[in-house]
Amino acid sequence: MNISFDNTENAFAYKSDKELKGARFLFNTMGFPWFVQIGTRLTPYIMKTGIPMVHSIIRKTIFKQFVGGETLEETAEVGNMLGKYDIQVILDYGVEGKEGEDNFDLATDEFIRVVNYAATQSNIPFISIKVTGLARFELLQILNEAPRLRSGIHDHEEEINEWDRVRERMFTICEVAAEKNIGVLIDAEESWIQDPIDRLTMEMMEEFNKERVIVYNTIQLYRHDRLSFLKLSHKIAKQQGFKLGMKLVRGAYMEKERERAIEKGVPSPIQKDKVATDADFNESVQYCLENLNDIAVIIASHNEESNLFAANLMQENGISHNHPHIHFSQLFGMSDNITFNLAKEGLNVSKYLPFGPIKDVIPYLMRRAKENSSVSGQTGRELSLIKKELNRRKG
Repeated sequence: MNISFDNTENAFAYKSDKELKGARFLFNTMGFPWFVQIGTRLTPYIMKTGIPMVHSIIRKTIFKQFVGGETLEETAEVGNMLGKYDIQVILDYGVEGKEGEDNFDLATDEFIRVVNYAATQSNIPFISIKVTGLARFELLQILNEAPRLRSGIHDHEEEINEWDRVRERMFTICEVAAEKNIGVLIDAEESWIQDPIDRLTMEMMEEFNKERVIVYNTIQLYRHDRLSFLKLSHKIAKQQGFKLGMKLVRGAYMEKERERAIEKGVPSPIQKDKVATDADFNESVQYCLENLNDIAVIIASHNEESNLFAANLMQENGISHNHPHIHFSQLFGMSDNITFNLAKEGLNVSKYLPFGPIKDVIPYLMRRAKENSSVSGQTGRELSLIKKELNRRKG
Protein backbone atom coordinates (compact mmCIF):
# COMPACT_ATOMS: atom_id res chain seq x y z
CA MET A 1 0.00 0.00 0.00
CA ASN A 2 1.19 3.48 -0.81
CA ILE A 3 0.38 5.04 2.57
CA SER A 4 2.41 7.91 4.04
CA PHE A 5 1.36 9.37 7.37
CA ASP A 6 3.69 12.30 6.68
CA ASN A 7 1.49 13.60 3.85
CA THR A 8 0.10 16.78 5.43
CA GLU A 9 -1.50 18.02 2.22
CA ASN A 10 -4.00 15.15 2.45
CA ALA A 11 -4.23 15.34 6.24
CA PHE A 12 -5.24 19.00 6.46
CA ALA A 13 -6.98 19.60 3.15
CA TYR A 14 -10.18 20.38 5.06
CA LYS A 15 -8.63 23.06 7.31
CA SER A 16 -8.08 26.73 6.47
CA ASP A 17 -4.87 28.52 7.48
CA LYS A 18 -6.76 30.18 10.33
CA GLU A 19 -8.06 26.83 11.63
CA LEU A 20 -4.59 25.31 11.44
CA LYS A 21 -3.13 28.21 13.43
CA GLY A 22 -5.86 27.75 16.05
CA ALA A 23 -4.96 24.05 16.32
CA ARG A 24 -1.27 24.97 16.59
CA PHE A 25 -2.02 27.29 19.52
CA LEU A 26 -4.11 24.62 21.28
CA PHE A 27 -1.53 21.82 20.94
CA ASN A 28 1.23 24.24 21.99
CA THR A 29 -0.74 24.89 25.18
CA MET A 30 -1.20 21.15 25.75
CA GLY A 31 2.56 20.79 25.60
CA PHE A 32 2.75 22.18 29.15
CA PRO A 33 1.67 19.36 31.51
CA TRP A 34 1.46 21.68 34.54
CA PHE A 35 -0.96 23.94 32.67
CA VAL A 36 -3.10 20.99 31.58
CA GLN A 37 -3.12 19.60 35.13
CA ILE A 38 -4.36 22.90 36.61
CA GLY A 39 -6.78 23.51 33.73
CA THR A 40 -8.42 20.08 33.85
CA ARG A 41 -9.01 20.41 37.60
CA LEU A 42 -10.39 23.94 37.51
CA THR A 43 -12.43 23.92 34.27
CA PRO A 44 -15.35 21.72 35.49
CA TYR A 45 -15.82 24.04 38.51
CA ILE A 46 -15.47 27.24 36.50
CA MET A 47 -18.04 25.96 33.97
CA LYS A 48 -20.59 25.62 36.81
CA THR A 49 -20.38 29.38 37.43
CA GLY A 50 -21.97 29.97 34.03
CA ILE A 51 -19.64 32.87 33.19
CA PRO A 52 -20.29 33.54 29.45
CA MET A 53 -16.64 34.40 28.69
CA VAL A 54 -15.41 31.01 29.97
CA HIS A 55 -18.05 29.21 27.90
CA SER A 56 -16.98 31.21 24.82
CA ILE A 57 -13.25 30.52 25.28
CA ILE A 58 -13.82 26.77 25.65
CA ARG A 59 -16.17 26.68 22.66
CA LYS A 60 -13.65 28.44 20.39
CA THR A 61 -10.65 26.32 21.46
CA ILE A 62 -10.73 22.78 22.85
CA PHE A 63 -14.45 22.22 22.09
CA LYS A 64 -14.05 23.27 18.45
CA GLN A 65 -11.01 21.00 18.05
CA PHE A 66 -12.46 17.80 19.50
CA VAL A 67 -16.29 18.04 19.34
CA GLY A 68 -18.70 18.17 16.38
CA GLY A 69 -21.10 20.67 17.96
CA GLU A 70 -23.57 21.21 20.78
CA THR A 71 -26.49 19.81 18.78
CA LEU A 72 -27.01 17.05 16.26
CA GLU A 73 -27.76 19.72 13.66
CA GLU A 74 -24.41 21.51 14.23
CA THR A 75 -22.58 18.19 14.14
CA ALA A 76 -24.21 17.30 10.81
CA GLU A 77 -22.12 20.03 9.14
CA VAL A 78 -18.89 18.40 10.35
CA GLY A 79 -20.14 14.94 9.34
CA ASN A 80 -20.98 16.17 5.83
CA MET A 81 -17.56 17.79 5.50
CA LEU A 82 -15.81 14.53 6.48
CA GLY A 83 -17.97 12.62 3.98
CA LYS A 84 -16.50 14.71 1.14
CA TYR A 85 -13.13 13.10 1.94
CA ASP A 86 -14.57 9.55 2.10
CA ILE A 87 -14.34 9.55 5.88
CA GLN A 88 -17.12 7.96 7.88
CA VAL A 89 -18.38 8.97 11.31
CA ILE A 90 -18.89 7.26 14.66
CA LEU A 91 -21.47 9.53 16.24
CA ASP A 92 -21.27 9.91 20.01
CA TYR A 93 -23.75 11.73 22.20
CA GLY A 94 -21.12 12.78 24.72
CA VAL A 95 -23.13 12.55 27.93
CA GLU A 96 -21.57 10.60 30.79
CA GLY A 97 -21.45 10.55 34.57
CA LYS A 98 -25.03 11.81 35.01
CA GLU A 99 -27.18 10.47 37.82
CA GLY A 100 -30.87 9.67 38.21
CA GLU A 101 -33.32 7.43 36.38
CA ASP A 102 -34.89 10.40 34.57
CA ASN A 103 -31.51 11.41 33.13
CA PHE A 104 -30.81 7.83 32.05
CA ASP A 105 -34.17 7.64 30.29
CA LEU A 106 -33.52 10.98 28.57
CA ALA A 107 -30.11 9.74 27.42
CA THR A 108 -31.75 6.58 26.02
CA ASP A 109 -34.17 8.70 24.00
CA GLU A 110 -31.27 10.81 22.71
CA PHE A 111 -29.27 7.72 21.67
CA ILE A 112 -32.32 6.48 19.74
CA ARG A 113 -32.60 9.89 18.06
CA VAL A 114 -28.92 9.60 17.11
CA VAL A 115 -29.49 6.11 15.65
CA ASN A 116 -32.42 7.38 13.59
CA TYR A 117 -30.38 10.33 12.34
CA ALA A 118 -27.38 8.10 11.47
CA ALA A 119 -29.69 5.91 9.40
CA THR A 120 -30.45 8.90 7.14
CA GLN A 121 -26.74 9.56 6.43
CA SER A 122 -24.60 7.54 4.03
CA ASN A 123 -21.37 8.01 5.99
CA ILE A 124 -22.49 7.31 9.60
CA PRO A 125 -22.36 3.52 10.08
CA PHE A 126 -21.92 3.59 13.88
CA ILE A 127 -22.95 5.29 17.09
CA SER A 128 -21.06 5.07 20.37
CA ILE A 129 -22.51 4.53 23.86
CA LYS A 130 -21.13 4.73 27.37
CA VAL A 131 -23.01 2.52 29.82
CA THR A 132 -22.41 5.20 32.49
CA GLY A 133 -24.77 7.34 30.39
CA LEU A 134 -27.51 4.77 31.12
CA ALA A 135 -26.61 3.44 34.57
CA ARG A 136 -25.49 4.59 37.98
CA PHE A 137 -21.71 4.28 38.45
CA GLU A 138 -22.14 2.84 41.95
CA LEU A 139 -24.50 0.14 40.65
CA LEU A 140 -21.89 -0.97 38.11
CA GLN A 141 -19.27 -1.01 40.86
CA ILE A 142 -21.48 -3.16 43.13
CA LEU A 143 -22.08 -5.63 40.28
CA ASN A 144 -18.37 -5.67 39.44
CA GLU A 145 -17.28 -6.41 43.01
CA ALA A 146 -19.92 -8.97 44.02
CA PRO A 147 -20.14 -11.95 41.63
CA ARG A 148 -23.20 -13.33 43.44
CA LEU A 149 -25.16 -10.23 42.44
CA ARG A 150 -24.57 -10.93 38.76
CA SER A 151 -26.34 -14.26 39.11
CA GLY A 152 -29.38 -12.44 40.51
CA ILE A 153 -29.34 -14.68 43.60
CA HIS A 154 -29.41 -12.14 46.39
CA ASP A 155 -31.90 -10.14 48.41
CA HIS A 156 -31.28 -6.68 46.95
CA GLU A 157 -34.48 -6.53 44.92
CA GLU A 158 -34.06 -2.81 44.25
CA GLU A 159 -30.68 -3.39 42.60
CA ILE A 160 -32.04 -6.26 40.49
CA ASN A 161 -34.85 -3.98 39.28
CA GLU A 162 -32.40 -1.15 38.62
CA TRP A 163 -30.12 -3.41 36.57
CA ASP A 164 -33.12 -4.73 34.63
CA ARG A 165 -33.95 -1.14 33.65
CA VAL A 166 -30.38 -0.62 32.42
CA ARG A 167 -30.65 -3.77 30.29
CA GLU A 168 -34.01 -2.62 28.91
CA ARG A 169 -32.49 0.75 27.90
CA MET A 170 -29.60 -0.93 26.12
CA PHE A 171 -31.89 -3.49 24.48
CA THR A 172 -34.19 -0.73 23.18
CA ILE A 173 -31.27 1.18 21.64
CA CYS A 174 -29.77 -1.95 20.05
CA GLU A 175 -33.16 -3.06 18.74
CA VAL A 176 -33.67 0.23 16.88
CA ALA A 177 -30.06 0.10 15.65
CA ALA A 178 -30.57 -3.43 14.30
CA GLU A 179 -33.71 -2.32 12.45
CA LYS A 180 -31.78 0.59 10.90
CA ASN A 181 -28.54 -1.38 10.35
CA ILE A 182 -26.45 1.00 12.48
CA GLY A 183 -23.59 -0.39 14.56
CA VAL A 184 -23.55 0.25 18.32
CA LEU A 185 -20.08 0.60 19.85
CA ILE A 186 -20.14 0.15 23.62
CA ASP A 187 -17.21 1.99 25.17
CA ALA A 188 -14.81 0.49 27.69
CA GLU A 189 -14.67 2.25 31.05
CA GLU A 190 -12.75 1.91 34.33
CA SER A 191 -11.67 -1.63 35.22
CA TRP A 192 -13.66 -1.58 38.47
CA ILE A 193 -16.97 -1.26 36.58
CA GLN A 194 -16.02 -3.08 33.36
CA ASP A 195 -17.19 -6.60 34.16
CA PRO A 196 -20.96 -5.88 34.11
CA ILE A 197 -20.44 -3.77 30.97
CA ASP A 198 -18.75 -6.75 29.27
CA ARG A 199 -21.54 -9.10 30.33
CA LEU A 200 -24.26 -6.73 29.15
CA THR A 201 -22.48 -6.26 25.81
CA MET A 202 -22.13 -10.01 25.28
CA GLU A 203 -25.87 -10.39 25.98
CA MET A 204 -26.65 -7.77 23.34
CA MET A 205 -24.29 -9.43 20.82
CA GLU A 206 -25.95 -12.79 21.37
CA GLU A 207 -29.30 -11.17 20.65
CA PHE A 208 -28.41 -8.90 17.70
CA ASN A 209 -25.23 -10.29 16.06
CA LYS A 210 -26.67 -13.50 14.62
CA GLU A 211 -26.71 -12.49 10.92
CA ARG A 212 -24.48 -9.41 10.90
CA VAL A 213 -22.52 -7.40 13.45
CA ILE A 214 -24.54 -4.66 15.13
CA VAL A 215 -23.08 -4.56 18.66
CA TYR A 216 -19.36 -4.08 19.39
CA ASN A 217 -17.50 -4.35 22.68
CA THR A 218 -14.36 -2.29 23.35
CA ILE A 219 -11.16 -3.67 24.84
CA GLN A 220 -8.38 -1.52 26.27
CA LEU A 221 -5.10 -3.24 25.49
CA TYR A 222 -3.15 -1.38 28.14
CA ARG A 223 -4.83 -3.91 30.45
CA HIS A 224 -2.72 -7.07 30.63
CA ASP A 225 -5.76 -9.40 30.65
CA ARG A 226 -7.54 -8.12 27.52
CA LEU A 227 -5.84 -10.19 24.82
CA SER A 228 -6.98 -13.35 26.60
CA PHE A 229 -10.42 -11.74 27.05
CA LEU A 230 -10.63 -11.19 23.28
CA LYS A 231 -9.90 -14.88 22.64
CA LEU A 232 -12.38 -15.99 25.32
CA SER A 233 -15.07 -13.70 23.85
CA HIS A 234 -14.46 -15.23 20.41
CA LYS A 235 -14.76 -18.74 21.85
CA ILE A 236 -18.07 -17.87 23.55
CA ALA A 237 -19.39 -16.23 20.36
CA LYS A 238 -18.64 -19.38 18.34
CA GLN A 239 -20.26 -21.61 20.98
CA GLN A 240 -23.38 -19.42 21.16
CA GLY A 241 -23.61 -18.92 17.40
CA PHE A 242 -23.16 -15.18 17.02
CA LYS A 243 -20.58 -12.90 15.42
CA LEU A 244 -18.18 -10.94 17.60
CA GLY A 245 -17.81 -7.17 17.24
CA MET A 246 -14.62 -5.74 18.76
CA LYS A 247 -13.19 -2.24 18.92
CA LEU A 248 -9.51 -2.28 19.84
CA VAL A 249 -8.05 0.68 21.74
CA ARG A 250 -5.01 1.19 23.91
CA GLY A 251 -7.06 2.92 26.62
CA ALA A 252 -7.99 6.18 28.31
CA TYR A 253 -7.85 5.69 32.09
CA MET A 254 -4.24 4.63 32.72
CA GLU A 255 -3.25 7.26 35.31
CA LYS A 256 -6.52 6.80 37.23
CA GLU A 257 -6.12 2.99 37.16
CA ARG A 258 -2.57 3.11 38.55
CA GLU A 259 -3.47 5.61 41.28
CA ARG A 260 -6.43 3.52 42.41
CA ALA A 261 -4.37 0.30 42.49
CA ILE A 262 -1.80 1.99 44.76
CA GLU A 263 -4.50 3.52 46.95
CA LYS A 264 -6.35 0.20 47.36
CA GLY A 265 -3.18 -1.88 47.66
CA VAL A 266 -4.24 -4.17 44.82
CA PRO A 267 -2.33 -5.33 41.72
CA SER A 268 -2.53 -2.84 38.84
CA PRO A 269 -4.53 -4.03 35.81
CA ILE A 270 -2.17 -2.04 33.58
CA GLN A 271 0.62 -3.56 31.47
CA LYS A 272 4.15 -3.25 32.84
CA ASP A 273 5.22 -0.96 29.99
CA LYS A 274 4.26 0.48 26.60
CA VAL A 275 6.13 -2.25 24.73
CA ALA A 276 3.83 -4.88 26.27
CA THR A 277 0.76 -2.78 25.38
CA ASP A 278 1.90 -2.37 21.77
CA ALA A 279 2.62 -6.10 21.47
CA ASP A 280 -0.84 -7.07 22.75
CA PHE A 281 -2.52 -4.47 20.54
CA ASN A 282 -0.83 -5.75 17.39
CA GLU A 283 -1.45 -9.38 18.34
CA SER A 284 -5.14 -8.53 18.83
CA VAL A 285 -5.24 -6.92 15.37
CA GLN A 286 -3.66 -10.03 13.86
CA TYR A 287 -6.03 -12.36 15.73
CA CYS A 288 -9.08 -10.47 14.47
CA LEU A 289 -7.82 -10.34 10.87
CA GLU A 290 -7.21 -14.11 10.99
CA ASN A 291 -10.85 -14.66 12.06
CA LEU A 292 -12.78 -12.26 9.85
CA ASN A 293 -15.61 -14.72 9.26
CA ASP A 294 -16.50 -14.56 12.96
CA ILE A 295 -15.12 -11.15 14.02
CA ALA A 296 -15.71 -7.60 12.85
CA VAL A 297 -12.94 -5.34 14.11
CA ILE A 298 -12.54 -1.59 14.54
CA ILE A 299 -8.88 -0.63 14.86
CA ALA A 300 -9.23 2.55 16.90
CA SER A 301 -5.67 3.77 17.25
CA HIS A 302 -3.56 6.91 17.00
CA ASN A 303 -0.42 4.79 16.78
CA GLU A 304 1.03 5.06 13.27
CA GLU A 305 2.91 1.75 13.50
CA SER A 306 -0.21 -0.20 14.51
CA ASN A 307 -2.24 1.28 11.66
CA LEU A 308 0.50 0.45 9.16
CA PHE A 309 0.83 -3.02 10.68
CA ALA A 310 -2.89 -3.63 10.10
CA ALA A 311 -2.85 -2.19 6.57
CA ASN A 312 0.19 -4.29 5.62
CA LEU A 313 -1.42 -7.45 7.06
CA MET A 314 -4.43 -6.80 4.86
CA GLN A 315 -2.18 -6.40 1.84
CA GLU A 316 -0.14 -9.56 2.60
CA ASN A 317 -3.29 -11.64 3.03
CA GLY A 318 -5.12 -10.28 -0.01
CA ILE A 319 -7.90 -8.73 2.11
CA SER A 320 -9.82 -6.09 0.18
CA HIS A 321 -9.43 -2.47 1.29
CA ASN A 322 -13.15 -2.08 1.90
CA HIS A 323 -13.75 -5.40 3.69
CA PRO A 324 -16.97 -4.91 5.72
CA HIS A 325 -15.42 -6.47 8.86
CA ILE A 326 -12.40 -4.11 9.03
CA HIS A 327 -12.66 -0.49 10.03
CA PHE A 328 -10.07 2.04 11.19
CA SER A 329 -10.89 4.98 13.45
CA GLN A 330 -9.35 8.02 15.14
CA LEU A 331 -10.79 10.74 17.36
CA PHE A 332 -12.00 13.92 15.72
CA GLY A 333 -9.34 16.60 16.18
CA MET A 334 -6.42 14.18 16.41
CA SER A 335 -4.26 12.17 14.01
CA ASP A 336 -5.70 13.61 10.80
CA ASN A 337 -2.49 12.41 9.12
CA ILE A 338 -3.64 8.82 9.79
CA THR A 339 -7.36 9.19 9.04
CA PHE A 340 -7.17 11.18 5.82
CA ASN A 341 -4.30 9.18 4.35
CA LEU A 342 -6.02 5.84 5.11
CA ALA A 343 -9.16 7.19 3.43
CA LYS A 344 -7.11 8.27 0.40
CA GLU A 345 -5.99 4.64 0.07
CA GLY A 346 -9.63 3.46 0.01
CA LEU A 347 -9.72 1.86 3.47
CA ASN A 348 -12.80 2.03 5.72
CA VAL A 349 -11.95 4.77 8.20
CA SER A 350 -13.95 7.05 10.47
CA LYS A 351 -13.69 9.89 12.92
CA TYR A 352 -15.15 9.36 16.39
CA LEU A 353 -17.30 12.48 16.57
CA PRO A 354 -18.81 13.48 19.92
CA PHE A 355 -21.49 16.12 20.31
CA GLY A 356 -23.51 17.62 23.14
CA PRO A 357 -23.86 20.71 25.31
CA ILE A 358 -20.45 22.01 26.43
CA LYS A 359 -21.25 21.38 30.12
CA ASP A 360 -22.05 17.72 29.33
CA VAL A 361 -18.93 17.00 27.26
CA ILE A 362 -16.47 18.58 29.73
CA PRO A 363 -15.42 15.13 31.12
CA TYR A 364 -14.64 14.01 27.55
CA LEU A 365 -12.68 17.21 26.80
CA MET A 366 -10.66 16.94 30.00
CA ARG A 367 -9.66 13.39 29.04
CA ARG A 368 -8.54 14.61 25.62
CA ALA A 369 -6.40 17.32 27.21
CA LYS A 370 -4.86 14.83 29.66
CA GLU A 371 -4.29 12.24 26.96
CA ASN A 372 -2.47 14.66 24.68
CA SER A 373 -0.38 15.83 27.60
CA SER A 374 0.51 12.37 28.91
CA VAL A 375 0.91 10.26 25.75
CA SER A 376 4.57 10.47 24.91
CA GLY A 377 5.15 12.40 21.70
CA GLN A 378 1.46 12.82 20.77
CA THR A 379 1.31 16.61 21.16
CA GLY A 380 4.73 17.03 19.55
CA ARG A 381 3.70 14.92 16.57
CA GLU A 382 0.46 16.88 16.08
CA LEU A 383 2.40 20.17 16.28
CA SER A 384 5.14 19.13 13.89
CA LEU A 385 2.58 18.07 11.26
CA ILE A 386 0.61 21.32 11.59
CA LYS A 387 3.79 23.39 11.29
CA LYS A 388 4.90 21.33 8.30
CA GLU A 389 1.61 21.99 6.50
CA LEU A 390 1.64 25.72 7.29
CA ASN A 391 5.19 25.92 5.88
CA ARG A 392 4.15 23.93 2.77
CA ARG A 393 1.32 26.38 2.13
CA LYS A 394 3.68 29.35 2.46
CA GLY A 395 6.05 27.81 -0.08
